[in-house]
Amino acid sequence: MGRIFGTDGVRGLANRDLTAELAVDLAVAAAHVLGEAGAFADQRPTAVVARDPRASGEFLEAAVVAGLASAGVDVHRLGVVPTPGAAFLTSFLAADMGVMISASHNPMPDNGIKFLARGGLKLDDDLEVLIENRLEEPWERPTGADVGRIGDSRAGVSAYVKHLVTSSPRRLEGLTVVLDCANGAAYEVGPRVFEELGANVIAIHAEPDGLNINDRCGSTHLGDLQKAVVEHGADAGFAFDGDADRCLAVDQTGAVVDGDQILSILAVAARDAGRLTDQTVVATVMSNLGFVRAMQEHDITVIQTAVGDRYVLEAMRAGAFNMGGEQSGHVIMGDYATTGDGVLTAVHLAARLHETGSTLSDLAAVMTRLPQVLVNVPGVDKSRADTDPTLQGEVAIAAARLGDSGRVLLRQSGTEPLVRVMVEAATHEEAAEVAQHLAGVVLKTLAL
Repeated sequence: MGRIFGTDGVRGLANRDLTAELAVDLAVAAAHVLGEAGAFADQRPTAVVARDPRASGEFLEAAVVAGLASAGVDVHRLGVVPTPGAAFLTSFLAADMGVMISASHNPMPDNGIKFLARGGLKLDDDLEVLIENRLEEPWERPTGADVGRIGDSRAGVSAYVKHLVTSSPRRLEGLTVVLDCANGAAYEVGPRVFEELGANVIAIHAEPDGLNINDRCGSTHLGDLQKAVVEHGADAGFAFDGDADRCLAVDQTGAVVDGDQILSILAVAARDAGRLTDQTVVATVMSNLGFVRAMQEHDITVIQTAVGDRYVLEAMRAGAFNMGGEQSGHVIMGDYATTGDGVLTAVHLAARLHETGSTLSDLAAVMTRLPQVLVNVPGVDKSRADTDPTLQGEVAIAAARLGDSGRVLLRQSGTEPLVRVMVEAATHEEAAEVAQHLAGVVLKTLAL
């Protein structure tokens, strides 16, 4: 079948690439692999299953639950819960595994399945390979009392809300915030948390109908949030994606505050509070050079990884660091979560606002972003992006041209069939010129 796991689980067009049959097989294979790896400790295994609100999640949830139960796993259905909520509840409910059904920021027709190990951690690559290798294999099916049982556990949502509320270093009375919930998994949790912390909350795009998730809203479409913040005179706005594992912000003027700026603010806040382990933060190679320079100015070490929050988390675990994130808005606060958590990020950013009395624009000025241009090139053989000699030669020429004033990053997307070209330079015009040139080279040299 080939490799089907990407950087964030299995993802594709629901009912075409990601079918009910595949969902059943993945669930069964995951149960077998984790069981044989000793994850179930020779006890009757339990799993939690959550999803975002997209329509296809309903049949995929049913398929995953059926697969797990048929393999002898007892299942707690959590319903619509953010991905970080599923991770938290996997640990909180002492489940042996967790499953999240979501395509995150992807359009509604897509969906995805990601598996979590005990403790709410994403599976290692080697376990995912084993799951792929076990798909559609013959197996001895349990019968009678050995089949898994299925129940609902909506009380878990309240436990997750309480966890987020108690993580905040302070109450938020006096703050007015706008939350764009992307008609996604945070539509209930996000407003609830901020209201319980005492903030004045204006929630937009918080009415999911199964079809409108990420539809011109959320962290990939900030226009409505920018307008709402200005119209309501809010202190800040926070936008989540479909599964709410990421957060982007908008300051009081309507200007966007991206993941690098958010991570800068939170890293400095943690350092000031004496809570930043080894004065180190983990980021990816996509982080803006301005972020790296800002951290250097604050005597904070930056460790950079491959793109993907799983790689940030791996580096954090390897070094026992407690702060990391991505420019896209995945921020991992290891003291409170095992994965990126958009609502958690927003809460702590709002708490920093409240604590300092500063505006968000003032806090975001901790770093100066270099002009950055990102061009996505679809319809090409992305597997050759790192090896094609003509393309790599052009990348080297562009990098030499920019020198210390910028950089070039070209990489395969881990979740979509395209190549990403990212260029930073002293001016937006130069970055755009170099990026467009390289995008043209990609299109020509990697043509299918």
